[in-house]
Amino acid sequence: MHVFETLMLMAAEFDDELPDLQVLAAPDVLKASLEDFILASQVADLIDQDTLELQITTDITRSSLLVSDDEVVTVVTLDDELTGLRSDDEELVENIWSSFSDDWEDGDTFSLRPPPLSRVQETLGEEFGDEVQADFMMVVDSVDTMPGEDDELDEVAIALLVAANNEVLLYDISKWGEDTGVASKATFSQTKTRLEDRGLIETEKVPIEVGRPRLRLVLVPDNLEDIDMLADQVTA
Repeated sequence: MHVFETLMLMAAEFDDELPDLQVLAAPDVLKASLEDFILASQVADLIDQDTLELQITTDITRSSLLVSDDEVVTVVTLDDELTGLRSDDEELVENIWSSFSDDWEDGDTFSLRPPPLSRVQETLGEEFGDEVQADFMMVVDSVDTMPGEDDELDEVAIALLVAANNEVLLYDISKWGEDTGVASKATFSQTKTRLEDRGLIETEKVPIEVGRPRLRLVLVPDNLEDIDMLADQVTA
């Protein structure tokens, strides 16, 4: 798992043109690694750019390998650090490529749930303006991981807190979240209730011409007024 995460983070931060990447891994490795929204959305960007393909197989018994046209690297962990044993032996590289190609053909495509991070950023700006977009990305950049739906500061909680900081309607942010694939309206509603119960946000009714009033999200006064410190305040 650590090998995959390290490779994906390096690829996401790489400034030059990337080669085409094909990753073949066990399902549990990809599932565990990509529970984190930040990593998963960066991986989704690479897939969206046609730079990366992910396949799963249950037949992997060997250690992690990095293979190019003319070199193979066996990845090993030494003192909790990743390192590699390189070989450019033509016969070895050819044999490993052949084995990988067979396994790739027999593998299944891995379905990734989170949307690309670039799409999240772009649509936030389009729907709510530059300040909401900037606030969201500031918080995302301030945390290392967002591991899973039960985490105190997952992507839905961040979106709601940022929305409250900018007094966005709950309906609008939850519809945006569902339309972009971040999470369902039900998940946004449940997370909103959890944040209310913690005394972090509250809502104000906004009358509309037809139907039930909409709810405007606002931060609880004197609680989460500094968006720069949002991650530290919520997880404290």
